[in-house]
Amino acid sequence: MHPVLRLYEDVLSTAETIEFRMPPLPRFIFVTHGSARIAGATVNEGEAWQGEGAALVRPGPGGVTCWRWELSRGDQGSTVASAPGMTSHEKLTAFLETLPKGELLMRGDSVAFPPGGCAYLHCHQGPGIRCLIEGGIRIDTHERSTSYGPGGAWYESGPGPVFAQAAADKASRFIRVMILPRALAGKSSIQYVNEEDKAKPKTQQYKIYADAPIGFEMKK
Repeated sequence: MHPVLRLYEDVLSTAETIEFRMPPLPRFIFVTHGSARIAGATVNEGEAWQGEGAALVRPGPGGVTCWRWELSRGDQGSTVASAPGMTSHEKLTAFLETLPKGELLMRGDSVAFPPGGCAYLHCHQGPGIRCLIEGGIRIDTHERSTSYGPGGAWYESGPGPVFAQAAADKASRFIRVMILPRALAGKSSIQYVNEEDKAKPKTQQYKIYADAPIGFEMKK
């Protein structure tokens, strides 16, 4: 059974007694609103945390909303959170048929476009889930074209060619988690399909929050 990458949205209230215990799994958490204490570290709005061990999440004084990506084996169930004063739902689940072989890396980053910007037809060296945090974007892949607004999530297999077109009237940005070969630490994973696109000016800008080796192993 293929491993699974899941994206959740967790909302925790301001009550001091509220907390969420996470089991050990490779995960990346991005705070979209408010702040939280995650495994003892303060994570503010627009910041992120990455880790593999069991961890405790507590909301900050104004509560917190966060997006949580987790990598697990295919025979492991969902970890939708359940606690008083907390709501959690699964935004997207993807079975990673194209997971790279060998040692792995979990990369959490953001990709930003100016109004009308695009990413020329390209592929990546590993699969991942994206979630739009602002603006709008159209994703063309596998002979389908789908548009997303803020909060919209989609999966890209990695090897499948993708063209991305950002909204014409506003800046756009998405948060992304990919599972890549560990040899790509600190290196770009993008590969342009058409030779003529490689030399063209690129409008997208990247910010890496986490580029962490993970000890994920499939159950034999």
